[in-house]
Amino acid sequence: MTTDPPTMKAIVQRGYGAPERVLQLDQTTARPVPGDNDVLIRVRATSVNTPDSATVAGVPYVLRAQAGLRRPKQPIRGSDVAGMVEAVGQGVTDLQAGDEVFGSLWGSANSSKPGTFAQYTVVPASQLVKKPAGLSFEEAAASVMTGLTSLLAMRDVGHVGPGTRVLINGASGGVGTMAVQIAKSLGAEVTGVCSARNVELVRSLGADHVIDYATQDFTKNESRYDVILDNVLNHPPKAVARLLTPQGVFIPNSLGISGKLLGGLPRVARAALMGKGSTDVKFVTLAVNHENLNALVRLLESGEAKTIIERAYPLDDAAGAITRVLGHHASGKIAITV
Repeated sequence: MTTDPPTMKAIVQRGYGAPERVLQLDQTTARPVPGDNDVLIRVRATSVNTPDSATVAGVPYVLRAQAGLRRPKQPIRGSDVAGMVEAVGQGVTDLQAGDEVFGSLWGSANSSKPGTFAQYTVVPASQLVKKPAGLSFEEAAASVMTGLTSLLAMRDVGHVGPGTRVLINGASGGVGTMAVQIAKSLGAEVTGVCSARNVELVRSLGADHVIDYATQDFTKNESRYDVILDNVLNHPPKAVARLLTPQGVFIPNSLGISGKLLGGLPRVARAALMGKGSTDVKFVTLAVNHENLNALVRLLESGEAKTIIERAYPLDDAAGAITRVLGHHASGKIAITV
């Protein structure tokens, strides 16, 4: 006699378009089964990242060539996760059932695994660490992609240290709020660019100077910076790179929001081409591993960085969470409580 596999609640994407139209709550999705080196997690929280919202909208259209032409090949969005270990594969020795963990599915090798907008998910043990007791599940889940991106951008790509002059465009978003704090923890002098309503937020995170983009075009600034992290790409790359010191590093970190066919990819390409010349242009390659996750844990536990969450939505309203991110005006992160 065979028994049906256990099921779970999950947000399933049926096509591309408006989140409320293409995302559906499904209560009959099969619960994933961990492989030898995987961990089955009872999800307590996840968060929305740009790849999630872009895949739901299906814009820019060119992204569908990889995700799936008419609908995404993997219908469950989400990569960041925090929750309780339900079971482990036979090759996992550092975690056990009942442990509180956080981490991410992010990485091309995991593209076939179901995402985290669900009651359960499976994540490689190598991409998980134990959650600090003082961190809520929402704070932990919302810290991973943005925290690691910021850490790698500042520490490894920009080589930020005491006295480094850093400019962060999009300083009030998920990556921006983390980058401001991490740059300050490394001793940098930080200038943040954001909207007027977020000036005090960015200043409270430690920024030495804050520019309201509505009243001042930062590319016309006469100051010069050793590192520029551009999370928006709303200006031509040449105009931004003009602000670099002779040895400065330009770090583009956005696909932009213009153009349904290619989005901001042409602007990213122009930035990359500049890197073939005299401008030092570098991109962040996100690496989710124990070393980087533990470095993030140290920042969070020490208080040198904290996760800024604008709002946590229930799983049933994942469409609302995606819609908020698609508006490009969220302050900090949008989390999802499961």
